[in-house]
Amino acid sequence: MTSRKYIELKNFFIFNSEYGSKEGEELNKILYYFPSSDGTEIQIKNVGLVEGIVQFTDTFKPSKQVSSLHTDKLRQLYFQPETNFWIVMTLYVPLITKIKENVSSNEYLGDDLQDNVYESILSQAYHMYRLFWGSFCHTIDTYEIDVLKSRLDIFFSAYLKTLKLENADILNVFAGVQYLPLDKQTFLKVQCFVNKLESTWECIEQITFLYNEHVIWNGIEPNDMQIIYQYLIGTLLPANIETELQGGSMPRNSPFAALKHGRFITGPSDLKHAKSVGTVPKIYLTKNEMLPKEYHLVVYRSLSATMCLFINGNMELNVDFFKKLDEFISPKLTPVVSEIAEYCTKQVISPNVTETIPKYIYFNKMNLAYKSTVHLDNKQTGHISCSKDCLKIMADMKHYNSVLGSSGERIVKTRNDFWVVSKNSNLREFFIVLLQKNANLIEISDEVKKICDSELKGIFFHQF
Repeated sequence: MTSRKYIELKNFFIFNSEYGSKEGEELNKILYYFPSSDGTEIQIKNVGLVEGIVQFTDTFKPSKQVSSLHTDKLRQLYFQPETNFWIVMTLYVPLITKIKENVSSNEYLGDDLQDNVYESILSQAYHMYRLFWGSFCHTIDTYEIDVLKSRLDIFFSAYLKTLKLENADILNVFAGVQYLPLDKQTFLKVQCFVNKLESTWECIEQITFLYNEHVIWNGIEPNDMQIIYQYLIGTLLPANIETELQGGSMPRNSPFAALKHGRFITGPSDLKHAKSVGTVPKIYLTKNEMLPKEYHLVVYRSLSATMCLFINGNMELNVDFFKKLDEFISPKLTPVVSEIAEYCTKQVISPNVTETIPKYIYFNKMNLAYKSTVHLDNKQTGHISCSKDCLKIMADMKHYNSVLGSSGERIVKTRNDFWVVSKNSNLREFFIVLLQKNANLIEISDEVKKICDSELKGIFFHQF
């Protein structure tokens, strides 16, 4: 008889050693700690242990600071986002318990917990916080330490519940953005609509346009878009429009296409009866790392299109503003979305998830674009078209890609006849999973070249 325990969160805390340097004031170092059920003695002990590890490893003058600690039962990950501030996450290593003749034995699966994957989750947690509250230092300089503690508690008490630790994989490392390529005419209509909206409403400084969770137009910096995209597809859109997203595209000749479907996801949900603007989050975009700029994030949804409007944070929003904005957007957006839907309907290809069909993941570091036939959705629900072992091999390959330099190729064969190939060139990375029995390296290389030619047309890879 066997039973399995999966990856679980043991604790998560944020501290700054500068705030409790004197004996007896150690608790002042801790800015946030989860779970709150751990007593103060345990919290102080855990923080002190991390401080000791960091100071000890610094004596060896490494090229970069310590990022993780491995034990049989636990994995601890460290991230220093700002000077003297540390974020720490401790995870239980997954294990299998075997019972034979009333004797149980535990086998800890340390290889299932990959550092680069969970370090990315830790980094994303900070950047998601900074998106809505700004940097730690900015909050302390503007207010005081108690305000920072309160904000950390509000944000992370909710955010930690959304983590999908068991389904984390190489996509967390990329944290990429899915783009939707259109034909020239359809894309031009989207661009004209966006330009007209920005020129008419000067308070709207930037716009991002998505269709079914794929970005068509983006006006903000790629690094900002990276974290906003994760927030949209991971939190905001699923919470508001899951039913609509499952309905698929709506072609132009649909009897519902002419109806008015536009509504604000952030802002007043019912404009006719609204007495206030509702919830409109303020975010910080990091055009200037030293002084991020504040914006209102207004999200408008019509049919399957989502528009993110970044409005100057100094502007005071009211219901009348939203009504006029809706009157402007709705009649102009509907025909544009219908054009996109019609184009997408012609391009639809039924996904083939059989093992013999090659699966791949492509990532472009220059624009943070990714494409995956391995993942059947981008919500990290565990719906994948290849084995988890192949995904782990990809993450390991990604971790050691820096050894290859600017370009290189790796090929790995698994025990069950799967071939996993990694190619990186010109800041582009391509991972392929093939199932070919009795194949040799030359045959696999030829097959990879064919896949590159058919799936990545016009994208240059160095020949090896």
